[in-house]
Amino acid sequence: MKTFICEICGDAYLGNEKPHSCPFCGARAAFIKEGKEAAAVVTIKDELSEISRKNLQETLALEVKASGLYLRMSANADSYEVMKMYDRLSKVELEHANICIKLLKIAMPEVVIEKTSATDKENFEKTLELEDTAAALYREFAKTSTEKHVKILFAALAQAEDDHIELIKNYLL
Repeated sequence: MKTFICEICGDAYLGNEKPHSCPFCGARAAFIKEGKEAAAVVTIKDELSEISRKNLQETLALEVKASGLYLRMSANADSYEVMKMYDRLSKVELEHANICIKLLKIAMPEVVIEKTSATDKENFEKTLELEDTAAALYREFAKTSTEKHVKILFAALAQAEDDHIELIKNYLL
């Protein structure tokens, strides 16, 4: 067994093979290194520019909202599989929020569980809309951020959201 560390969220995964994506934040395999080779991309000690601070605060709000929505969608799911998928998405979005609060050096805001549809199909469509908005926003944030580690973070988050879009599209087929 080996230790693999995600350079985006900093969490360690224990296993025989490197996962194809971080099981905690969803970052793709390129950001996962064997323990001794890993180095944190997201550095907390660095000061942030105003634009990065603003972008991270907007990301935090979006990720906390998504986490709450996915918890509600999980509770309304028609099947165990869909319930567990939404539970996992909620945890991933909360991990994205945790990365933001570490960089911003602030406390986690309360997760509000909003009302959602009672049907999986409507929730899948809402999920696609939310994930598409997030992916596009994070690609834009990657372009406008001035710090290299923040640019990399937003690129990784955009990819993770793109992967969520593909996941949900498979449910709509």
